[in-house]
Amino acid sequence: MLDEPEPARQDGRLLDWPSAIAADADAIAGTARRLAAGHPDLDAHLADVERRFTGRLDAHPGGRLIPTSAGVLPLADYVVTRAVELVVHTDDLNAAVPGLDIPYDRQALAVCTRLLADALAAKAPGGSTEVRIPPYAVVQCVEGPRHTRGTPPNVVETDPLTWIRLAGGRTAWQDAVAAAKVSASGERADLGPYLPLLG
Repeated sequence: MLDEPEPARQDGRLLDWPSAIAADADAIAGTARRLAAGHPDLDAHLADVERRFTGRLDAHPGGRLIPTSAGVLPLADYVVTRAVELVVHTDDLNAAVPGLDIPYDRQALAVCTRLLADALAAKAPGGSTEVRIPPYAVVQCVEGPRHTRGTPPNVVETDPLTWIRLAGGRTAWQDAVAAAKVSASGERADLGPYLPLLG
């Protein structure tokens, strides 16, 4: 991407990225399978990708524009999307390989949580429901009466990993509520119709 000519102007938003990749999920999965098949030593390949990517980051300003599936975004926003992918797929690997226990980067977890919370607020605009994902994010969303003082009438609260699993389509809303992984109170606290965000 960084080797290509820089686009003339930004035409995408970071908040558009989750829905854009949801639409491209099959193509993205196919590309991932081709890359894995073409690189039998994935550790060496990923170490080389990291080295090249890190070197290029140092040579380009965060405002440099690059084409993405969500349109043309600044490099700094694209790096946020990579943090989301890192967290989501770290969780996938940990779920797929018992005992693997790859640690989550705290900053990447925070960035991922915030972006996906903001994406929910963009997808379901409004102020009737407060979604809390401590310690990283709080957003207002869902159409309806907006609360202005005190405890809101509709509150959803969960931990960051449960939120990422919900937003990423790895966990169903009703399953998370039934397992007490999500606290949801109020008549507008059902986020099921708005999830997943990533597809």
